[in-house]
Amino acid sequence: MELLYPHCAGLDLHKETVVACIRHMVNHTVTTLVKTFKTTTQELMALSDWLSEEGVTHIAMEATGVYWKPVWHILSDGNFSLVLANAAHVKNVPGRKTDVNDATWLADLMAHA
Repeated sequence: MELLYPHCAGLDLHKETVVACIRHMVNHTVTTLVKTFKTTTQELMALSDWLSEEGVTHIAMEATGVYWKPVWHILSDGNFSLVLANAAHVKNVPGRKTDVNDATWLADLMAHA
């Protein structure tokens, strides 16, 4: 697959936490950074700042219940292109399901979207 976005992120959203995975592709080498944030306004602002500092341009997140709405509203004030994905369309391959794996999978999908 062709790489479209070399500096992107995937967010796995929950009621009380957001797991963020930043994916950087530099000189054909992929590096990932993962952090977990609470869903308070202050923490979501810290998430936005971290994504900006890391040079993220595109972000993918699942439409999980209503949990995506506050995250979307905070991040839409930044310089990001946001993608809200239908959970049924971005399901990970079968295997060990973790929040970090889900965020990493979303970042990989975003990089090649």
